[in-house]
Amino acid sequence: MIGKLFGKGKSDGIKATAGSTDKVVSPDVAPQSGDKTSGAKAARKRKSHGKSSRQKPADTWSIDQFKVAPEEGKTRFHDLSLDDRLMHGIADLGFEYCSPIQAGTLPQTMQGHDAIGKAQTGTGKTAAFLITIINDFLANPIKEERYAGEPRALIIAPTRELVVQIGEDAKSLNKYTGLKVATLIGGMDYQKQLQQLSRELVDIVVATPGRLLDFQSRGDLYLDQIEILVIDEADRMLDMGFIPQVRRIVRSTPRKESRQTLLFSATFTPEVLSLTEQWTFEPFSLEIEPDSVATDTVDQKVYIVAADQKFALLRNIVQLPDAKSIIVFANRRDQTRKLYERLRKAGIRCGILSGEIPQNKRSQTLQRFKDGDLQVLVATDVAGRGIHVDGVSHVINYTLPEDPEDYVHRIGRTGRAGATGTSISFACEDDSFLLAPLEELLGSKLSCTQPPEEMLK
Repeated sequence: MIGKLFGKGKSDGIKATAGSTDKVVSPDVAPQSGDKTSGAKAARKRKSHGKSSRQKPADTWSIDQFKVAPEEGKTRFHDLSLDDRLMHGIADLGFEYCSPIQAGTLPQTMQGHDAIGKAQTGTGKTAAFLITIINDFLANPIKEERYAGEPRALIIAPTRELVVQIGEDAKSLNKYTGLKVATLIGGMDYQKQLQQLSRELVDIVVATPGRLLDFQSRGDLYLDQIEILVIDEADRMLDMGFIPQVRRIVRSTPRKESRQTLLFSATFTPEVLSLTEQWTFEPFSLEIEPDSVATDTVDQKVYIVAADQKFALLRNIVQLPDAKSIIVFANRRDQTRKLYERLRKAGIRCGILSGEIPQNKRSQTLQRFKDGDLQVLVATDVAGRGIHVDGVSHVINYTLPEDPEDYVHRIGRTGRAGATGTSISFACEDDSFLLAPLEELLGSKLSCTQPPEEMLK
């Protein structure tokens, strides 16, 4: 948002400011009856010179230490005139050139325009919206008094794991900025999450819809000062029935003409398009179609197998020398639980991620998998959507997904960060009919073979 001025909406090409003057109260003057700072808001008032997201003093790092040669057809982060503090974080993460969705959206979103992005997982959309938010806040620090529980940016995502991943990415990019990030997810201690909002002025909140509404209903979070709203994986929000909750959240933020809205979805169904019309103002649209729906770094295999042979095949694959880090996907919670128990009995170090597992346990399991303490992770699609772990050697579809899009998300867990990976799908008499929709989405035939006889023993 260039040239941010109080009272100017985006219809004038300028984004409205985050704070209004009637909320700035001298610490020596008590709130008057009817004043907006009375009651709960007065209780949570924080002085601007208190524990806030004040910018850190400039360190000794210089952009000259981060040299990236220009390359034809590619956009460098250097080319975007980003704040040096943000560039320092980008340099630490090893980012040099923008992905297509970053190169396509950032020049627009950094000018304050709303954006609608169609992109698959792994295309870099998270960094696209985080860089937009961070660079804007660094360029436009709030000098007025602020209040606890009033973030400047809100990012909504459908799953707990995805929220955690976005939060971690945001903290990495903010390493040298002084901006504060809070993640709010269900299944975790409410008071501990509340402390994030009350002990310092938080700039960016990343949340699942249900937990966000919990904080709103208790008066611990206010969204009337949101400058940038991000709705990630809108199609998944629809699938999971979150849209009524998201509608309530969006209504709590400033009008769409007075905030910036960034909406991302892997698919543009009529329902998603309807949401974009309701929630965005004169948006810029960008569709990123990958060179291939499934990444070229993943070797895809389909084994035709009887239902009662699946577990023996899985157990033997897990014991292969190159099967070092494996995610096994199943469609239902009961299937993941049964697989987890059988694998443990077989002496295999494994963990489980599904909606029935408490969030703190899921977080611990995912961390153990990242650390290499667990060889196998058994997961449902809902729990597995936000898994971003480098070094996953194999993804196994124990049951074929009913939604072809889920297949793309599943196999995208391997072959990441320039590495290669293997995807193995089991197709039995119960689900082989799901192969045709997968092939239609992929635009190519899948190679279906019988597994080696010794792998079924």
